[in-house]
Amino acid sequence: MRVFTTLPQEDLRKVGPAAQAIEAAGYTGVSTQENKHDPFLSLAVAGAATKRIELHTGVAIAFVRSPMSCANIGWDLAASTGGRFTLGLGSQVRAHNERRFSVPWTAPAPRMREYVQAVRAIWAAWKGDGKLAYEGKHYRFTLMTPNFTPEPYDAPAPRIGLAAVGPHMLKVAAEEADSVKLHVFCTRKYLEESTLPIIAAGLAKAGRARETFEITGGGFVVTGKDDEAVAGLFDWVRYRVAFYGSTQAYWPVFEAHGLGDLGRKLNAMTRAGQWTEMAKEVSDDVVHLFAAVGRHDQIARSIEARFGGLVDAVSASANSSKPADLPPDLLQDLAKIPTRYRPQA
Repeated sequence: MRVFTTLPQEDLRKVGPAAQAIEAAGYTGVSTQENKHDPFLSLAVAGAATKRIELHTGVAIAFVRSPMSCANIGWDLAASTGGRFTLGLGSQVRAHNERRFSVPWTAPAPRMREYVQAVRAIWAAWKGDGKLAYEGKHYRFTLMTPNFTPEPYDAPAPRIGLAAVGPHMLKVAAEEADSVKLHVFCTRKYLEESTLPIIAAGLAKAGRARETFEITGGGFVVTGKDDEAVAGLFDWVRYRVAFYGSTQAYWPVFEAHGLGDLGRKLNAMTRAGQWTEMAKEVSDDVVHLFAAVGRHDQIARSIEARFGGLVDAVSASANSSKPADLPPDLLQDLAKIPTRYRPQA
């Protein structure tokens, strides 16, 4: 099992020392989010301060940037870190695209397919003969001159991962990307019965082996050095389950467990402004559906029971404000959990 954690994105001065400590502990890599802060800046600092750990955006919001912009920054991050960068992309929802970023909205899955293809075409031009000729419905790239072609570097082009929740984006991820970054609002049952069959079908259609495709996430990891720390994070996750569960797009996960009424109740509470009361509606048993839970001396078994045989990597931190504190010996134990993904050297 590959294990990622987060960086202190709120202060770039903290990133270098934090990344070095993460690398020394034995984590696979770091992943950044595009919430309050830019997802790329802290990875640039982390990359310059480290030699081994992988650097992932988890995720950058795609449609608010031109594919050329993401291609440029992805190239620079990969070139400066020996190819350790993975471009993780997500579509976000319509309201955020239109009202937070003021960009047009179209059906996200077909557009994301073109987005990934366009970024790859740009990188191929920079890796090859410089000719750029990508034309789709949403994106068109046909001009590339030496003045705008970055210097080559001796490593493969970056990998691309896609955040996916619904069946259409899962299909695009399996057919076009190198990995899928699953939402934390997910249960083992939903993974097995709904998510993984779509991914398997997409990989088969594209003629790709499962071992070449990484599946990341699909639930929370709730752990700490003692019971008090676990209990505090457990309650934080309880609220996150209530928050996500109040949104209709996520209700299929609840429905898989006969919890549709809970989703509708949570939704009604948000409309009534009862944000602080929502977590009380989520029982301990429901939280356990969404998380691997246990102290550091228990969590390896819990992670294997919750994620084992299904995903290849997990995030050990809930978000950038809650970094993981897994000790090196525990990370070594987690690395022994078998997975199907085989990273290419």
